[in-house]
Amino acid sequence: MSQRQKILIVDDEPDIRELLEITLGRMKLDTRSARNVKEAQEWLAREAFDLCLTDMRLPDGNGLELVQHIQKRHNQVPVAMITAHGSLDTAIHALKAGAFDFLTKPVDLTRLRELVTSALRLRIAPAEDNRIDHRLLGSSPPMQALRKQIAKLARSQAPIYISGESGSGKELVARLIHEQGPRAEQSFVPVNCGAIPSELMESEFFGHRKGSFTGAHEDKPGLFQVANGGTLFLDEVADLPLAMQVKLLRAIQEKSVRAIGGQQEQVVDVRVLCATHKDLNQEVAAGRFRQDLYYRLNVIELRVPPLRERREDIEEIANSVLRRLAESAGEPATLLPPHALAALKGYRFPGNVRELENMLERAYTLCDNDQINIEDLRLAEPSRPTEQDGPSLANIDNLEDYLESIERKLILQALEETRWNRTAAAQRLNLTFRSMRYRLKKLGLE
Repeated sequence: MSQRQKILIVDDEPDIRELLEITLGRMKLDTRSARNVKEAQEWLAREAFDLCLTDMRLPDGNGLELVQHIQKRHNQVPVAMITAHGSLDTAIHALKAGAFDFLTKPVDLTRLRELVTSALRLRIAPAEDNRIDHRLLGSSPPMQALRKQIAKLARSQAPIYISGESGSGKELVARLIHEQGPRAEQSFVPVNCGAIPSELMESEFFGHRKGSFTGAHEDKPGLFQVANGGTLFLDEVADLPLAMQVKLLRAIQEKSVRAIGGQQEQVVDVRVLCATHKDLNQEVAAGRFRQDLYYRLNVIELRVPPLRERREDIEEIANSVLRRLAESAGEPATLLPPHALAALKGYRFPGNVRELENMLERAYTLCDNDQINIEDLRLAEPSRPTEQDGPSLANIDNLEDYLESIERKLILQALEETRWNRTAAAQRLNLTFRSMRYRLKKLGLE
């Protein structure tokens, strides 16, 4: 007979404690109750718990202190915060501190049961950290840190804003957060907000009833209904028009939607993740994105590093792509010689991993003798200003990157001309060998 899961309830109001104990008992769960932070910490030291439900206001402290204590000493235990109605700022602070989710008073018992069921899935789901290895490639420090953040954020229900450049893998990161969390068995619904015509947005997001407008020949569920119980990923969320931003904010806050032509609100349980390649702060400052929606979506920001910040991962990604291409074609693996790899490491990759994958697929098709050479890669040359005009600020988005790209290009040219003889290349550039070696390491060309 399996042991029943155990919940710690922390609240100084006897009526609330009793209500929670009865509700959880009917769910076949064991409970322990504490009236304050001190008693809660004593229970945590004595017994193992599968979930902690804590009020925000306690006689000897507050729930945030308990969240931080559990994060530090019992980080396998998810914590849900119970806050006063309308205390959204408090709930956001709790989520940022590491809380799994939050409830508002008076406690909605249906919502409580959903939250508890979702949180308990964290404890029974097997650890499958290795499953991301074949998709989120790279052993560099930025990627190791990103994996740790994904694993941590997967245990929360906090809305997450995934920032990063186009092609850096934001949707993959969102998908991994979903797959490693308690909603993994439910739907992951990605949507490109910039690809939906403005006149169809409300129908796409919230659905419509048959006959509600011309062309509505049958009932259609919206994205929120399809994602119910799972995760809705809003890619390029900055492209939403202001009118739709208002409706999206209401749906997130109220956790309910109404289909076009519908008479009743439908409760939805959806975790919202969003992303954009634009700077949302700038969009808010320019008046193109609502500040209240920004604060609701950006509870936690997760930055995906561009490929140029992790050049040491290029070889691993390239080899993986080439192996996949060869396997699907039933052919022997195509080689990437050192000079071609060095050229890739010297390229800025404005399109990031997606550009690298496309570049290798094209090179794989065009190359001869199962070997990809530099000319097969067709690396885009940065525009060269004439000596008369000099560099143009219009072509420079970052001075350090611009200067680094020039340095890398000249070093690669010297290496090519000297058949990769480093000593000769250093002499060609009038550098000492030590200086040459330092620059090669700095630029990831070793």
